Amino acid sequence: MILGALALWEILVRIGLLSPLYFPPPTAVGRRLWELFVDGTYPDHGRVTLSRMGFGLLVGTSLGFLMGVAMGRSAPLRRILDPIIGALYPIPKIAILPLIMIFLGIGESSKLFVIALGAFFPMLISTLTGVIHIPSIYFEVAATYGSGPLALLRRVILPASLPTVLGGFRIALNSAIHITIAVEIVSAVTGLGSLVWFSWETLDVEKLYATLTVIAVLGVVTTHGVNRLSQKLVPWRT
Repeated sequence: MILGALALWEILVRIGLLSPLYFPPPTAVGRRLWELFVDGTYPDHGRVTLSRMGFGLLVGTSLGFLMGVAMGRSAPLRRILDPIIGALYPIPKIAILPLIMIFLGIGESSKLFVIALGAFFPMLISTLTGVIHIPSIYFEVAATYGSGPLALLRRVILPASLPTVLGGFRIALNSAIHITIAVEIVSAVTGLGSLVWFSWETLDVEKLYATLTVIAVLGVVTTHGVNRLSQKLVPWRT
């Protein structure tokens, strides 16, 4: 179906029904994409994007998981933090970038903070949901056998909440990709997002389509990787 759509797109441009100014033919986009790979543009900028996204994702999901476990096990903590989370989560994270830049400056720290924040909330909410729905009998049995906090986390909380946690990780991953590209468009001179913005500024439509294709492939590959990881870690879940 995708190949058919691309072929139709190519034909419509060739016969003049679509303007190449706005819809360059797929062959031209593919040729430009290959050129930018060969000259090192996409590998260099892609590494920058992946490093930003990976660091933010790691920090955000780690803190989100720990906070989700703590809130799931403590009703008083939930009552205190629920209103704060409810107020902060709906705010678009890119909208608070200027505020973060006031405190952390215009360098990498502010970008990484916003990316981590975008990954934090989905992981927190998913982990919290998974821990809350663990049957209380599991904790009672663990307490009977004298399990400490670390054993409880490793033997009960993590296995029982893992399907929900992995679902939250997938959402956090997608959020990290979105925010990384948005941050690079707004305030970076390197990364795939910066290429999108530069392509628009210079009206290089072929490069714009090619860069969006690379970002789409990045999303497909990372999502597929998370799905494969889920199948290995939670094989009983279809």
